[in-house]
Amino acid sequence: MNAPWKSGVAGTRDPISAYVCDDLTLDAVRRVCEEMGWNPDKAYKGGLRNAIQSLSVSASPQTLLVDLSESGDPISDINSLAEVCEPGTIVIAVGQVNDVRLYRDLLMSGLQDYLLKPVSPDALRDAFANAQAALNAPKADDGNVDRPHVSTAVIGTRGGSGASTIAASLAWTFSQVQGHQTGLLDLDVHFGTAALAMDLEPGRGLTDAIDNPSRIDGLFIERAMIKANERLSILSAEAPMNSPMLTDGSAFLQLQEEFRAAFENTVIDMPRSMLIAYPHLMHDVNIAVVTTELTLASARDSIRVLAWLKQNAPHCKVLVVANNVQSAVVEITRKDFESTIERKIDLLLPADPKSLTQAAKLGQPVIEAVRGSKFSAGIVTLADMVAGSFAEAADMAPANSKSKAKQSAFAGFKSMLKKK
Repeated sequence: MNAPWKSGVAGTRDPISAYVCDDLTLDAVRRVCEEMGWNPDKAYKGGLRNAIQSLSVSASPQTLLVDLSESGDPISDINSLAEVCEPGTIVIAVGQVNDVRLYRDLLMSGLQDYLLKPVSPDALRDAFANAQAALNAPKADDGNVDRPHVSTAVIGTRGGSGASTIAASLAWTFSQVQGHQTGLLDLDVHFGTAALAMDLEPGRGLTDAIDNPSRIDGLFIERAMIKANERLSILSAEAPMNSPMLTDGSAFLQLQEEFRAAFENTVIDMPRSMLIAYPHLMHDVNIAVVTTELTLASARDSIRVLAWLKQNAPHCKVLVVANNVQSAVVEITRKDFESTIERKIDLLLPADPKSLTQAAKLGQPVIEAVRGSKFSAGIVTLADMVAGSFAEAADMAPANSKSKAKQSAFAGFKSMLKKK
């Protein structure tokens, strides 16, 4: 539900435009506009749909006020507004629905504020003043920040090995425990669960990117991604089963490039089938987390995945994680498994169905829902291992490689709206 509006004075654009549904609100807005020295004729009769129609053929103002009273699906309509609203516009909404969930969803969509009708002149003055303060606030210069970007792909050797659960939990840990701006890219286009794991709607962003790779840029990323928390954004999809994925993979490469510009950490939930179809996706990945189970089939497929990574992504640091490990009953012992794949397992994650069930009920990653569980402790350990592996690889890399890594510096979202 991220919208594209960003703080920043927008040249000679109109200072205000308002689209409201009733005469009482229209009179109040025009009166406050006159007090602030703005043209009151820039307040129009007509709500959000009228705003979308008007802004599709005209320049966006610095501050936009829209009335949601006649909207049956405010969040969807706000996303439609985002398609026609230019960067630099601060958006304020008014409406009749007094619901805290709607209020929070609107703010997460990128709105500056949501005012409940009937709107008083004082409330309008405060909202416009806050908008002006956000427009005129000094902007941080992210261009000189010198932080390397860490890209981690989580690859399951077999379905059910927990790759998606681990990817979502790892991304959450990077954002909430380590405090890094993190992007989670779920490349299971038809059956991805990254958004579902956090009780979010995936939106159309990933499918739009696949259909129109030329549209992918920083602004597209801001519009398409959904926020799980202040530091974690997700790009996921639930494409219809009758819609085959027709792409040469260029969209995925472009998305990875934009993620490097926007985040400190990227976590990619990488279905193993994607390695076969688009091997070039691993070219800029730093760490490959291979998730497996202590079974005969998983041992066989671990050998194949590890061999593929050695041949096609020799630059990647590989971490093998055995998931769903039970203390008593295992199909293959750890020792025999390691002997079969000819390398050590880096981390064991215990079977913890109770914590996973609780997390699913709450719509949260396990590490957030059941913080004291052994599984959560294992995810924190894995996040530390990823960070340590990247630092070790950077220290061992040639000087020119280090310089290249530093050029992939964290830029963050250009700037989300200041939330009241």
